[in-house]
Amino acid sequence: MTLNTMTNNLTYHDSLITITADEIVFADYYFPRHTPKTVRLADIASITVCAPTIWNGKWRLHGTGNLKTWFPADYNRHRRDAIFIADLKSQWINIGFTVEDSARVENIFRQLGLKRN
Repeated sequence: MTLNTMTNNLTYHDSLITITADEIVFADYYFPRHTPKTVRLADIASITVCAPTIWNGKWRLHGTGNLKTWFPADYNRHRRDAIFIADLKSQWINIGFTVEDSARVENIFRQLGLKRN
């Protein structure tokens, strides 16, 4: 994992996502090929951070359970301490995702003005 805050070029990378100054790349997004999806930060209205529960995706390995939020693959999601929900400006479906270092990622989203709660 890396975090580089020099000249406001925020960068984070783990096995699940990569965040640059302009975009987020979700690894293993599409099913069944497990290919990535890139979302521009400008296309995100807000990001909500939740404690994992059975109702918001704690046990969701990949895909959707409610047709409103899609989760990229994470076979260790039930062990993560936070679930992030990205509300996109250009799509009706949200992206639910987890990361390996939720405190760092939450701080990045706060600095970018994307964190809702």
